[in-house]
Amino acid sequence: MAGLLGRLSERLSPGLIVIACNTASTIALSWVRAVIPAPIVGTVPAIKPAAERTRSRVIGVLGTEATVRQPYVADLAARFASGCTVLRHGSAALVTAAEAKLRGARVDPAVPAAALAGLLDQPGGDRLDVVVLACTHFPLLLDELEGASPRPLAFVHGAEGIARRVVALLGEQPPQRGPGRFVSTGPIAPLAPLLPALQQHGLETMEQLEGPDSRW
Repeated sequence: MAGLLGRLSERLSPGLIVIACNTASTIALSWVRAVIPAPIVGTVPAIKPAAERTRSRVIGVLGTEATVRQPYVADLAARFASGCTVLRHGSAALVTAAEAKLRGARVDPAVPAAALAGLLDQPGGDRLDVVVLACTHFPLLLDELEGASPRPLAFVHGAEGIARRVVALLGEQPPQRGPGRFVSTGPIAPLAPLLPALQQHGLETMEQLEGPDSRW
């Protein structure tokens, strides 16, 4: 990952980098900060705000399988939720559903229901009241997760905190904003159906980082 970010940094000269992935952040954040000169903001599960919000003292961490098994997550729980029971569940199906939703496809209600059951069916899950969305894909499915929940649950993620950190690091004179670009490390043709959704968020074009010159 450090090599990939290094190539991106050389090509794009960013004023700041956000690693918008919980898995990558929990594994490699300290490494890339050591070798890349630009400020780097990581994305890690919002366990601290979840612990501050819970009343039952049982919170769930819903992420990818790679994220929820990281020692970094256990460390966050020990540091910020020591008085809580922290349940974890990984769901690859939710990632696929979020990307399908971006392409305009319907989300099968069984997918978010199964993901929540992975938390709620664990011992102590009957008292769980706050769920950490520990994957940057999952807020895209917030409506579906709320609709699939068998009882009212609070869902938290770190987007607002990350935004505040970015603003603080950029200071009073942030870089001048230009057209957004989606840069892929692999072939972009399979990603083309995502472009209309990405354009709604300011990413106007797609291009490939390496390989044949291809743009959309």
